[in-house]
Amino acid sequence: MSENSAVIVISSHVVRGTVGNRAAVFALESLGVPVWALPTVILPWHPGHGPATRVVMPDEQFGAVIDDLIRAPWLGEVKAVLSGYFGSPAQTRHVARLVTALKARNPDLVYLCDPVMGDKGGLYVPQATAEAIRDVLIPLASLATPNRYELGWLSGADLDTNAAVMDAAVALGPPKMLVTSAVPMMAGGTGNLYLTGNHALLAEHRLIDNPPNGLGDLLSAVFLARLLSGMDEEKALQLATASVYEILARTAKRGGDELTLETDAASLSTPMAMVQLRHLMHPSRTRRR
Repeated sequence: MSENSAVIVISSHVVRGTVGNRAAVFALESLGVPVWALPTVILPWHPGHGPATRVVMPDEQFGAVIDDLIRAPWLGEVKAVLSGYFGSPAQTRHVARLVTALKARNPDLVYLCDPVMGDKGGLYVPQATAEAIRDVLIPLASLATPNRYELGWLSGADLDTNAAVMDAAVALGPPKMLVTSAVPMMAGGTGNLYLTGNHALLAEHRLIDNPPNGLGDLLSAVFLARLLSGMDEEKALQLATASVYEILARTAKRGGDELTLETDAASLSTPMAMVQLRHLMHPSRTRRR
């Protein structure tokens, strides 16, 4: 990893647990990537564990911190930005300013937008925040990492097949998209579908019921770290999927209610889990026929 490969990670911070920044920062740093971490909200634990105080970074102060970052003398270190959970619509606009300033300085900047907004149960952020992610940040993204529900909400489409997932990904706009909870092709499985201008890849593994939160945060961070290391996309997808699945399986075996990242850090760097990788028919090829 070169010294000019820091990642700015912007998401939620929990006191107890491994979601948001707690998952992403640990994963990136474990894989040798320097991190600048900015919290959008602070919570004692994930709200799924029960009622929790929610401290949102005030919009004006959040914007002032973004201004500081744009002026930072070390900005040349930054090779990528990863954004996740937002506490308000205004925060998305401030992050857009940061990404735009960084891209002006370095056209090769990677902006990974993880649109953390909902799951099968519906949106868990206010609609105005979800719309701001869709309208302000998705158009700036080099790579987006929605789950299938989030992609469906962003695109306004029903995604019952991987062909529909790929069509929605193409229509949404980012040049690269990694969709979690894709439609499995193997019985009892789940998968991550990665679509670029050239590749349509599905990485599958066994489904584990009632998983702890934070899997999407972790996958985005590990996949980004692999890409920044110069690894080819197919290998990066396979290794990132294997890392997340292995940590999930080990956490489930222990009965943990949070991902056991600190215990299973070796799974980030050298995962041993088997992942089935399939090449799917790319949407551009089906349209030519």
